[in-house]
Amino acid sequence: MTSPAKRRTDYRLTFLVLCVGVASFSLLQSMVNPVLPTIQAALDTDQATVTWVLTAYLVSASIFTPIIGRVGDKVGKERMLVVALGALAVGSLLAAVAGSIGVLIAARVIQGIGGGVLPLTFGIVRDEFPREKVASAIGTSAALLAVGGGVGLVIAGPLVEALSYHWLFWIPMAMTVVAAIAAFVWVPESPERTPGKINVGTAFLMSAWLVALLVGVSQGHHWGWGSAKVVGLFVTAAILLPVWVLAETRSKEPLVDMKMMRIPTVWTVNLVALLFGMGMYSMFAFVPQFLQTPEVAGYGFGLSVTESGLMLLPQTIASFIGGVAAGRFATRFGSKNLLVVGAALTAIGTFGMAFTHDEIWMVLVETTILGLAFGLAFAAMSNLVVAAVPQSQTGVASGMNTNIRTVGGAIGSAVLGTVVTSNLQPIGVPTEAGYTHGFLLLAITSTAAAVVAVMVPVVKAKTHVVPGPQAEWEAEHDVATSASASQP
Repeated sequence: MTSPAKRRTDYRLTFLVLCVGVASFSLLQSMVNPVLPTIQAALDTDQATVTWVLTAYLVSASIFTPIIGRVGDKVGKERMLVVALGALAVGSLLAAVAGSIGVLIAARVIQGIGGGVLPLTFGIVRDEFPREKVASAIGTSAALLAVGGGVGLVIAGPLVEALSYHWLFWIPMAMTVVAAIAAFVWVPESPERTPGKINVGTAFLMSAWLVALLVGVSQGHHWGWGSAKVVGLFVTAAILLPVWVLAETRSKEPLVDMKMMRIPTVWTVNLVALLFGMGMYSMFAFVPQFLQTPEVAGYGFGLSVTESGLMLLPQTIASFIGGVAAGRFATRFGSKNLLVVGAALTAIGTFGMAFTHDEIWMVLVETTILGLAFGLAFAAMSNLVVAAVPQSQTGVASGMNTNIRTVGGAIGSAVLGTVVTSNLQPIGVPTEAGYTHGFLLLAITSTAAAVVAVMVPVVKAKTHVVPGPQAEWEAEHDVATSASASQP
């Protein structure tokens, strides 16, 4: 039973709590990347092993994001939000005090459970906020993923130089503890619930094919793309994925409803998410490396980790502005149009990175364009998916969209890493052609994302509603999609 204090909670306070949780998760996605060499030296391990600090987090978040979202749909989103934030806090504490690489990797697995924060946030916003505020709130919280990713890259270097890499975990831990307590005290429990039990069998199948795919993709560069381990993982994923889909289709209580996944708006936006994720996460990973390349290589600027992070500050600001403005733009122009613009701007920015990167101001302009694109597209994708599904499936639908975007990022980063490092100079850095070809590849995937975005169906308001439970969703659906129903 919801307490009177929770019932009286202003939705703006709820939104503040949700934003702190999303920001904490987002920071943990990116802050560790620039300082892996520091962690490797501090924990006396090798490069192949330290990459599991990233892989473990990626795989765990990919598994738990849709699962936590679905559990929230069934047992209560506020309750699962506290669980997800608690996992982030516990994982961050364990990572901060870890004295060995094994403990740190285990801590990152626990942190990945916090991936459920994002779909739970979208569900709570849809359940609790005034309808006219839903689009802007979802847009802002979705954009925080891109903003947090940029902020993590900006502050990682200065933080490690001033203190130590342990503070990369102490700070998110403090944020998530505060957010978890605030969520427990103030965030109201969801009125919408999906009856039934959690399908453990299909959850296991989904986890198995995701682990096989993501471990293969993430470690392929180190193990060799043609190695027995990598090929075996890809074959396993290729077998288990259709088995999982078949199991979900035949299940009376599916974890992920395949009928929902076949909704035209949902599957087209998910395809955009896959292609878009390939570009966004890869740019987060490789632009700092490009900026840090010594000028003796014939390109690059020889910046330090701190300096390269600060160079991405305009991108981060642009992401935040795009996300905050997306709600108002969606009301006027439609979320579909914002998604097309975001994907197109991503293509423009990556084409620019491929061919005009000789001066620092060029890179600043291009990354700022990318930041604006990320903010707009993240908000638009989230609003389109949330509006296209029944309220009781908000968590799992947005969780799968986030998950697919993460899978795209893993694939894109792996492919870009192979392309960029295919030819190395005698000093051990990639040739300029490697980066040119890599950025060009991302420009092509971003262009494809824009083309698919044009094909996203626009939901039109219904003129007749049949009485019954579905009618309640259709009435809500019409209101929720009004911000995304503008024709292109």
